Amino acid sequence: MTQVLISPSEVMQVLAETEAIREGHFKLPTGEHTNYYFQMPLALRYFNYARRLSVGLSRLLRLVPQISARLPKVSIVGASTGGIPVAYGVREALQAEQIMWAEGGRDGALHFRQYDEVKPGENCVLVDDLILSGRTMKSLIQLVKNAGGKVLAIGVIIDPSLAKTDFGDIPFVKLAEVPTLHFPNGEACTLCKDKGKPTVVDW
Repeated sequence: MTQVLISPSEVMQVLAETEAIREGHFKLPTGEHTNYYFQMPLALRYFNYARRLSVGLSRLLRLVPQISARLPKVSIVGASTGGIPVAYGVREALQAEQIMWAEGGRDGALHFRQYDEVKPGENCVLVDDLILSGRTMKSLIQLVKNAGGKVLAIGVIIDPSLAKTDFGDIPFVKLAEVPTLHFPNGEACTLCKDKGKPTVVDW
């Protein structure tokens, strides 16, 4: 039988084994510097790992009263492409009604695909593999609310604590939290002083 329960330390082991997390000195596309670089798709490409991570997250989400009271009439909404495999896994574990996801349009804003949109009054759970600045998730919250939907909770697999994410009264759960050094630029980065030039990475 496939193991589905997973602790934060086991989450970190999965990320290490799949090289979805790297430790060092990195410069992000935003110009920010950090000591960890995450590539969650490297972990989620393996079915057993993806299932364990998604089921673990679903169990945290099921503890949110707003969700458990409305299942199965709940839609799982992925935040861009990174949230799609998580959305599928969480939907299966919760036996929720459906999944959908938002994508970046030519204008740079998030949009739902035509004919695949949140309906007025629809109960939604927003999920993603990783949360960085929180900007994408906040955009997704607004997108759902503008469509007349209700956000019951937010769930992510990894929270690197790069930003103080504040979603107001919306419950926010994470499978593992990874305290991460974060600097707005090279001038403020102590890693630059200690380790020299950073490795430039993409998302």
